[in-house]
Amino acid sequence: MSATDPSALGQPSRGVALRRPSRRLGERAILAALLGCGLISILTTLAIVVSLFEGALEFFLEVSPIDYLTGTTWTPLFEDGQFGVLPLILNTLEVVAIAALVGLPLGLLVAIYLAEYASPRMARIVKPVLELIAGIPTVVLGYFALTFVTPTLLEPLFADVAVFNALSAALVIGIMIVPLVASISEDAMRAVPNGLREAAYGMGATRRVAATRVVVPAALSGIVASFVLAVSRVVGETMVLALAAGSRPVWALDPLQSIQTMAAFIAQVATGDAPAGSIEYKTIFAVGLTLFVLTFGLNMVAQRIVARYRQVY
Repeated sequence: MSATDPSALGQPSRGVALRRPSRRLGERAILAALLGCGLISILTTLAIVVSLFEGALEFFLEVSPIDYLTGTTWTPLFEDGQFGVLPLILNTLEVVAIAALVGLPLGLLVAIYLAEYASPRMARIVKPVLELIAGIPTVVLGYFALTFVTPTLLEPLFADVAVFNALSAALVIGIMIVPLVASISEDAMRAVPNGLREAAYGMGATRRVAATRVVVPAALSGIVASFVLAVSRVVGETMVLALAAGSRPVWALDPLQSIQTMAAFIAQVATGDAPAGSIEYKTIFAVGLTLFVLTFGLNMVAQRIVARYRQVY
């Protein structure tokens, strides 16, 4: 071999072309499968929205949107039906308020405990319990509210509590959203750099002060996101309310009385005898659209809050 041979110097010869390795067939198949899954989800969402708007449009061609949004009487299944959805909206917001007062603070406290106080051994005990609560079917929770919470917890305290009432359903839903809030909030707090905690401890802060005044504000965007997701979950909850809250579409300030929410009404009509194409049947789409707009508005507000207060570490 000559001393001037390029191969002897570790250099490629001129006759060998340097080519970029082509993508393997398996990688292309995976990319195509992922793209297909994304397209399927987008098309499914569009189909749901189109179907919802189409049915709601047919309803509003027969009922004035102003009367629908401002009316205070909701009796679409009666012979001389009234289509004022305001009681259903207010009942839904009432349940959301009670459930949020129970579930959001409790979930945040659980997250603070898991992220800042719990030992690894205790965390291995608490987390499976939260996952167990999250895995309980909502129909079971509805029967739990009806057969345990109302007769065992509420009737000894309130003499005028109804068998079907908003308070028992809202309390159970509040417990139901605790795992959701705790899981997302804990992840957000664990993403906060330890340097912030160490700086707080270096300035003489206690663990409680460091957790509440340093870690929680730093993880505020994730905590707010968990709150909004939990509230959206409450807005769309059906089985617990259908079983425990009753079917009385009259707004009452008293949570001890029977009520009906938007999701519970949809479940009632969808499983009832309303003929397809009737005005009673079309109310499903109108109420569903109202529920969709309410949930969409909550998500938009959450995105604005998260984008404003988000901190990336």
